Amino acid sequence: MTAMKIKRLEDLPDLLTPQQVADYIGISRKRVYEFCQLKESAGGLVSFLIGKSRKIEKQEMVRWLDSMKEVGTNYESRR
Repeated sequence: MTAMKIKRLEDLPDLLTPQQVADYIGISRKRVYEFCQLKESAGGLVSFLIGKSRKIEKQEMVRWLDSMKEVGTNYESRR
């Protein structure tokens, strides 16, 4: 049985896993981890660790998505 993917922002919890972010925006979990490794100034996604688990605040994901839309660049051009 697979987990149900959330498609509405208001249905997401306030604290997200990289998998939840990946499912919501339609990219791989690996790519989310890559964005988390980048500095914010280079288009990185702000995240933090709780033990060994990486977490992303929903408001940070929304801010990051908005900034990606504003800049109009993709990940490859920021590498």
